[in-house]
Amino acid sequence: MTRTSAGKRGGGRRITLLVALAVFAQESTWNFYESQVPPLLRQHLTSAALVGLLMGMDNLLGIFIQPWIGARSDRTRTSWGRRIPFLVVGMPVAAALFAVIPHTASSLPLLIAVMFSYALVANSFKPIAEALVPDFVSAGRRSRANAAVKIASSLTTIVAALVSLLLVDDHLNIAFAIPSLIMVVSVVVLGVTVRDSRSPGYRSAVAESLAKDRAEHADPRVRDVFADILRDRDRSRLLLLVAIFLFGGAWAASRSLVTPYGMEALGMSRGAAGGLTLPSGVAFILAAYPAAVLAERHGRLRVMAAGMTVFAAAMVLGTTVRTPTGTVVAMCVAAAGGACVLVNAVVVLWNLAPSARVFAAYGGLYTVGWSGGGFLGPALVGAMVDVNGWPLMLVDTAAVTVPAIAVVTRIGALRRRSATAPAK
Repeated sequence: MTRTSAGKRGGGRRITLLVALAVFAQESTWNFYESQVPPLLRQHLTSAALVGLLMGMDNLLGIFIQPWIGARSDRTRTSWGRRIPFLVVGMPVAAALFAVIPHTASSLPLLIAVMFSYALVANSFKPIAEALVPDFVSAGRRSRANAAVKIASSLTTIVAALVSLLLVDDHLNIAFAIPSLIMVVSVVVLGVTVRDSRSPGYRSAVAESLAKDRAEHADPRVRDVFADILRDRDRSRLLLLVAIFLFGGAWAASRSLVTPYGMEALGMSRGAAGGLTLPSGVAFILAAYPAAVLAERHGRLRVMAAGMTVFAAAMVLGTTVRTPTGTVVAMCVAAAGGACVLVNAVVVLWNLAPSARVFAAYGGLYTVGWSGGGFLGPALVGAMVDVNGWPLMLVDTAAVTVPAIAVVTRIGALRRRSATAPAK
């Protein structure tokens, strides 16, 4: 290995760890938000549907904000780069708003206002930290980098659980302050150590923006990015967003409906049913890096299709062995299959991007697909449960996964056809 290539790899590892730190900090607040804000709302509201609607507000905001802010970041040019300015402004503001949440719990209008403000600010920089991965890391090694980021994100569930266990009952304000402090520390580290104006992605984007033909090389807006995807006769990028949407729905359904499934189909208590997915979180962490290595060796689309197939098969397995232990095993296998998708899907989308100028916008579009699926998937599977009954919930989830497998297989065929087509 040459000294230059070794230096690039070392720089890639460094930026991967820093991005993982930023994502860990962001997701620490999000996970704690999801687990501890509903009880605050329940102090004022008796309707579970209304609580769920308010808790889904952040996903709805993300669908609109993240692609737009990603495109804004792609077009930003400063001596600090195009990502760090958004992070050093947005993360401290979000941390402050998050820390204020428990202090507003006595007033429902004020609580909702702070929730909305936090969700608005936090969504505005959520795709930007991850966009540092394609900015700094070469296309061939992005899956490994993204695996580290996903592992960091998954670890936040453990942190949120520990903070809840140790502090929430007696020191609620301090419990909310800890994730906020983690976010502030992480942004200080990023601000001091990272200048993304030095990244290959930023330099490439600047070079393209300075091209002589400004009409042809104008910096794209988010609607331009999406229109380009719609007009593309290859359809690979559009189909990938559809696959992300479909699998995102199946994944969300397998998570959000498993507690009532345990209660209705397995006869478990609410607390015991709520713990069915805990071992699968560990399985996801263990599977994330191998999923990246396999993807780099055998092809990301092939590994994604295989992971979706494993996920669907695990759902069928859980229905066949309808016991708490069988369900836990099925959820662990499903999590390993899901890791193959979550680690690689956004990397495929980045690598299909026509230019380094749109990395963050593409990350935002990934979020639109994933959040859209997460919003509608549980409702679709829930409607199927209304017809088929709770014992078949896991099979219903597998049924939603099958079209996603077909779409990814179709994308693979299109990419192979494009690679073998004679040059014109």
